[in-house]
Amino acid sequence: MSELPPSPAYPAPSYPPPDLVPPEAPRKPRGPVIALALIGVAIIACVAVAVPMLVDEANVDLTDVRSYDGLVVDHTTADVDYPQSPAVGGAHDPTWLDCGVYDEPVREENAVHDLEHGAVWLSYDPDLADGDVAHLADRLPQNGIMAPYPGLSAPVVVTVWGRQLSLDGAGDRRLELFLQRYGGGETAPEAFASCAGGVRDPAVGAPGTDV
Repeated sequence: MSELPPSPAYPAPSYPPPDLVPPEAPRKPRGPVIALALIGVAIIACVAVAVPMLVDEANVDLTDVRSYDGLVVDHTTADVDYPQSPAVGGAHDPTWLDCGVYDEPVREENAVHDLEHGAVWLSYDPDLADGDVAHLADRLPQNGIMAPYPGLSAPVVVTVWGRQLSLDGAGDRRLELFLQRYGGGETAPEAFASCAGGVRDPAVGAPGTDV
């Protein structure tokens, strides 16, 4: 009996067949995703900071400004008993004060003449810190005077003719709003005049005198 030839060896089948294995999906780059996530975090952080600031800004207004109308514009060399402190207008000395910062209290009757010329009068408590005084001096408009005022009812008071606002301090943001609204002399009888050319010492005579 003859022997049969050996059967050929076949490789064991693989499951699933290679041609049926789905190709591996390409990986998406992660860079844009991370960048978008970081942008989102930054936006949230900005909103967290900005929203309280916007709410705080909404509470800053000029509702506390006091208005005084019908003020006389008479000149007098006599002392005047003003009903407001500091004065906001009324009869005043024929001599006005030169624009600028004063280290000592100024005579009220002369300062009121500056108000008539559309000037801003910044008054501050004599005990105000030096840094705060310097900050106020930086904020003083060109057409303005600034001086300590003994007995002031607030740390700082800003005055124009017929309008006045008491401030909590040199950093009170209402000062900027007040200057934007009234700093151009809008309420003054002589809105287009100036405190320039006045005297540095009210006791000095002729310069800066209206007849």
